[in-house]
Amino acid sequence: MIIDRIEGDVAVCEQEDGSHVNIPRSCLPGDVREGSVLAWTGSAWALDLQEESERRKRLFSKQEGLFQ
Repeated sequence: MIIDRIEGDVAVCEQEDGSHVNIPRSCLPGDVREGSVLAWTGSAWALDLQEESERRKRLFSKQEGLFQ
């Protein structure tokens, strides 16, 4: 799940199927931001830094291809 945007005390998150769900910021790690990738650990939401890094690399690669 990716944080699409933050609206006040709610993070609007996009799920893999394209649907959106609102999660209270109080239920998320304190350092989340737009574009953060979240994973459910079974008891809490956590940042998935590895997946976020991989997604950013793929996006950067696609952008590079567009401007060459």
